[in-house]
Amino acid sequence: MTSTADQILRGLQAVAAERAARAEDATLAGSADAVKRYQHARFGVTYADLMAQPRYVAAAEFFLTDLYGPADFSDRDDQFARIVPALVRLFPAHIVDTVAELAELHALSERLDTAMARQRIASGGVSQAVTGAEYGAWWRAVGDAASRERQIVLMVSVGQALDRYTRNRLLRQSLRLMRGPAAAAGLGALQGFLERGFDTFRDMAGAEVFLSTIASREHALAARLSAGGDAPDLP
Repeated sequence: MTSTADQILRGLQAVAAERAARAEDATLAGSADAVKRYQHARFGVTYADLMAQPRYVAAAEFFLTDLYGPADFSDRDDQFARIVPALVRLFPAHIVDTVAELAELHALSERLDTAMARQRIASGGVSQAVTGAEYGAWWRAVGDAASRERQIVLMVSVGQALDRYTRNRLLRQSLRLMRGPAAAAGLGALQGFLERGFDTFRDMAGAEVFLSTIASREHALAARLSAGGDAPDLP
């Protein structure tokens, strides 16, 4: 198996381990859900201006649902884990590299979410409505600035890769032709993710401003939280 395939499997195994830990602890699972819901809503608040612009709304929603949302990606991840060799064999190498980044991002996000959930429990948090002050305190208690930075880098990198793919008409046609083989190999959820991302970024007609806005705002939020500030309070 290739090193990239190994990287994908390691990421998926890390995600599975986080899920297993939460499945065995209802309190931890509930706390993680509260953290994820806050993060999803916070993203919507932070990027409300982008979501109000027709050019960017679909891309922002893609980030909310596919890269930063609270959705359960078990089906997609199970597909990856079962047939990573088929994925590496069927898809072009640069797409496989993007999937590897996606797996790393997913694993990193799940680990940080679990850590945040544990801090929420340790602080006595029981309300489902997370405040910005609470979130900031848990964020600082978890620390791990390097992982937070890597999370932002990966999120933007996946977006940049999807943006690059939109300039390759042959790749888009090849991706459409992959539907049958991907479905037959059990890779339908991955295929759907790639096609949604491709179409979303193609329709945006250039993602540089969108992605640089995400990077700058996420870095600004991380700096504020590190300095003792609060995350945004939600409406």
